[in-house]
Amino acid sequence: MTGLEQQIRKLQAQLSILRSQTTKARGQARRRAKRLERRTRVTVARTIRTVEPKVRSAVAEARLIARGVQAGVRAGTAAYRAGRRPPKT
Repeated sequence: MTGLEQQIRKLQAQLSILRSQTTKARGQARRRAKRLERRTRVTVARTIRTVEPKVRSAVAEARLIARGVQAGVRAGTAAYRAGRRPPKT
């Protein structure tokens, strides 16, 4: 019986060591995840801050181009309906 008791004690000691190691590993993983999340958040915020003005200006420029194209289409339609051919350039 003493052999079994010794084995049980050894297993209990190993279990306690494993518990402490898993707790430590869990804490490290949690810290690593927090750090990664913070870095990602900072990178995304910085990217949005730098890209947003460029996107806004591109959208404004696209609106201007679209308005010009629409005006050209309207002018072409009106000229076609007027019955005369537009001058060749």
